[in-house]
Amino acid sequence: MQSARQWTAEAIRIIEADFNRSADTHLIPLKLAGFADIDFYLKDESSHPTGSLKHRLARSLFLYALANGWLSPGKPVIEASSGSTAVSEAYFARLLGLPFIAVMPATTSPDKIAAIEFQGGKCDLVTDPTQIAARSQQLAAQTGGHFMDQFTYAERATDWRANNNIAESIFGQLKLERYPEPSWIVASCGTGGTSATLGRYVRYRRHATGIACADPENSVFFDAFVSGRRDHTLDCGSRIEGIGRPRVEASFMPDVIDTMFKVPDVLSIAATRWLAGKLGRRVGGSTGCQFVAVLQLAQAMRAAGTGGSIVTLLCDSGDRYAHSYYNDTWLKKNGYHIAGPHGSIAACAEQGAPLDDTVIKRHDR
Repeated sequence: MQSARQWTAEAIRIIEADFNRSADTHLIPLKLAGFADIDFYLKDESSHPTGSLKHRLARSLFLYALANGWLSPGKPVIEASSGSTAVSEAYFARLLGLPFIAVMPATTSPDKIAAIEFQGGKCDLVTDPTQIAARSQQLAAQTGGHFMDQFTYAERATDWRANNNIAESIFGQLKLERYPEPSWIVASCGTGGTSATLGRYVRYRRHATGIACADPENSVFFDAFVSGRRDHTLDCGSRIEGIGRPRVEASFMPDVIDTMFKVPDVLSIAATRWLAGKLGRRVGGSTGCQFVAVLQLAQAMRAAGTGGSIVTLLCDSGDRYAHSYYNDTWLKKNGYHIAGPHGSIAACAEQGAPLDDTVIKRHDR
């Protein structure tokens, strides 16, 4: 019979072998006619085996849990997730032959639920999105399983110094570009783990790059960044799936973020649709939210007479949101009128016209 140490060693080998078979994600250049002296790039995280940025996080969380002795043969892995992290964790759980349960809001897109089930996971839907962590803890206690808890461990599990994290990958891919050290890298916060990795890495490597984060409506991260307090809460969740939280999560590290934006959802969705037309492929809402921040930063750089590069993340494919952000009936039902905002995004990107900054909040550290 295999000992616990032997099982853990084999589990780590399986995950490392999966990584060894995988290629890095592409860094896609994006030309915007309104900003001739600025180069734009999208880090395409949708090309991971499970289709999103969260594939990196899930791998790190599994390795962290295994190294800490938290996973056991046959015992379920449980996660509180609005979708993409759960899809990726279900993939790794299946690699190890472990049951997986995703606890998520009942409003999660049916496409994401189907993706989790395709990977062999089960979904436990919760009406109140503020209770998914408590439900996950309850299931872990009942089953003897492990609650992975991405919102606590995201910034701890990822090796921010190197080990092919997303920051190291970006800088490596920019080496031969016109501006190899980006002026800005733009992310968004779900757990806070990605911005923590990016912010730590640029400081550790002594890069001058600024880290910017875009926060959607119905999220507390922007308010926490402005106030310096971590006790902000909301009684509802973000409509931009995968980012924004009703409470300040443990992995959110505001001290390594240089500036934050609060982006109205209608602008995020309009930017999502505009980018899809520009790229010839659908992108998710988090990418649209970040792109609004990208345009604001580009406007400021052009006003200051500076050139440079800006990198943002293509977090996941928009095919997961065919029923929502790309569905005109859904938009109308939920009160989103995007024709005007879509035109504003297009005018900004193609002609350099200013966006209405009275509806976009910005706060610098």
